Amino acid sequence: MRISTAQFYESSAANYQKNFSNVVKSSEEASSLVRVNTAADDPVGASRLLQLGQQASMLDQYSANMTTIKGTLGQTESVMTSIGNVLQRAKELALGAGNAGYTDADRQANASELGQIEEQLLSLMNTKDENGKYIFSGSKGDVVPFTRNTDGSYAYNGDQVTLDLPIGDTQSMATNSTGWDVFQQAINTTRTQTTLTAPAVDDGRVVLSNGQVESDVTYNAKFRSGEPYTVSFVSGTQLQITDSLGNDVTAEASQNGVFSSTSGAATQTVSFRGIDLNLNINLQAGDVPGTVITGHSFTLAAKPDSFNTSRSPGNPSTALVTGASVTNSTNYHASFPGGGAILKFTSATNFELYAAPLTVNSKPVSTGTMAGTTATASGVSFTVSGTPGAGDQFSVAVNTHQTQNILDTVSQLKTALSTPTNNNPIAIQQMNAAVTAGIGNLSSGMDQLASGISSVGGRGASLDTQTDINQSLALANTQTQSAIRDSDPAEVMTRLTLQQTMLQASQLAFSKIAQLGLFNKV
Repeated sequence: MRISTAQFYESSAANYQKNFSNVVKSSEEASSLVRVNTAADDPVGASRLLQLGQQASMLDQYSANMTTIKGTLGQTESVMTSIGNVLQRAKELALGAGNAGYTDADRQANASELGQIEEQLLSLMNTKDENGKYIFSGSKGDVVPFTRNTDGSYAYNGDQVTLDLPIGDTQSMATNSTGWDVFQQAINTTRTQTTLTAPAVDDGRVVLSNGQVESDVTYNAKFRSGEPYTVSFVSGTQLQITDSLGNDVTAEASQNGVFSSTSGAATQTVSFRGIDLNLNINLQAGDVPGTVITGHSFTLAAKPDSFNTSRSPGNPSTALVTGASVTNSTNYHASFPGGGAILKFTSATNFELYAAPLTVNSKPVSTGTMAGTTATASGVSFTVSGTPGAGDQFSVAVNTHQTQNILDTVSQLKTALSTPTNNNPIAIQQMNAAVTAGIGNLSSGMDQLASGISSVGGRGASLDTQTDINQSLALANTQTQSAIRDSDPAEVMTRLTLQQTMLQASQLAFSKIAQLGLFNKV
């Protein structure tokens, strides 16, 4: 076969370029020890490296998220611990106030310190983080979580939303603890009340406290189904309890309703369907127990829901809602929004009630027209002061008394200790009952706080575990990427040496064959 001079030179040049390119590429690989620089180097390996790179980026983000969460949890735990210490001091003051040797001045001194504790608690519960966001407001970081109402009670203005960040492929973790969970959900142990129904004028001879819930299970299972109860004193040593249907349920009371009529004796406890009632008998000189005690009666029931209303700052009028109460229990339980409501006036007399929050898509749950100064919606009557304007809105918060904010507990204790007894036995008995109730709610609030601290600690422990998992994944990721991307130095150097030899051979072959032309024979 004949090979032209042009073909020979073209073939030799192509072979030389190929060998030279291989030498250059291997030289670069030997210098960097990186095998896969582009997808052309290894299509399958490049695709796998892309996946591993994405995983590495996610692991870096998880690490950053966990650093953020650890910082937030650390601050939250520190604030909660401080609040726990403050509450412990409040409990010590309450226990001390029950000392029989305390005077009104001593109790008022304790009340003064409780006032300072109340302000300290409010400040701690409104703590901000390093970014100026309130740590207990849920997702509403710019909203003050706890504020004082006009009646001295406290309202929670945040929400129940936690801010979650991913810390693993299938795991996210809350960065915050909401004030709703930590402070608003403490069980209220004083959610029942007694009302004297006979005699018409309280003679002070029988004092029956509002009661304190000692067993939530029994209270919810038995007490609520039979209320309201009537507690009647049928003799000087026997009381009778009947439920709302008139059934005699005295057998469920401690000692079957038997009590001591000895005047001035220590406070007696009547336990009934999960609650404890304090009973005091105060006889006067010449009293016959069977005569002066018989005929006293009380109603006993859960505290009715109460309402706190506030006007919208943008209201066109200066009208105010000054009071609210349930006037139709059936309508109230059937349609009143349990999570809070918005009372909106469409004119000076017409109004609509919406479930909160009010949006453009909200539909009214009740409408009506004012009767005088009263607007009744879903079984609740609102007393209005002034003439409403079209567009006036009022926020309505419902207090079911099932739970109680620790700020309200401290405030109520302060009020009870601030009220002088003037050594009046009945006033002292009422004050002692209020202190006992306050101590119970303080304990409940501290238990709820402890649960919040445990939640923070649990998340911290979970973070430590996930950190170890992520570090293991990151190490495996790095090793796998290295196995795919990096070169074996011995293999690269061997290949480079072979390619350099082949390049030199191609150069030598070209020079030898080029000398075989006819012109070299002339």
